[in-house]
Amino acid sequence: MLVLTILCCHDVLAVGSAATPLVAVHPAVPVDKLSQAQLRSIFLKRQVIWPDGVAIRVFILPVKSATHRQFSQSHLQMFPYQLDRAWQKLTFSGIGTPPAEVGSATEMLKLLQSTPGAIGYLPADNETTDAKIIHIKP
Repeated sequence: MLVLTILCCHDVLAVGSAATPLVAVHPAVPVDKLSQAQLRSIFLKRQVIWPDGVAIRVFILPVKSATHRQFSQSHLQMFPYQLDRAWQKLTFSGIGTPPAEVGSATEMLKLLQSTPGAIGYLPADNETTDAKIIHIKP
């Protein structure tokens, strides 16, 4: 039992010490900032259109990646397994589908640039002028 506690604390410290991933969208998305609640709603597939009526297309990095874990915990206040469960419920109930998983930050950036309504995230050290960075307010 003591070992589990130490491992859990180590995971939290590792995530807390890493830089927070950047939330990015297609350049034409008419939003400059989102609250954490709005971002969570988008990634849980509860909000499915942008204010201009364009469908939201959610992209994620591999579920096992450190960037996905950091994004989930810092921006959504959820563990990756909690997101996965929510997406499984959508799929099994026939209400929706999980976000599209992309293989790398480079692929994510290409999709964000070319897919109207796209939203995703990039590692914090990934500087770009090709996608619009969204500020997340608490």
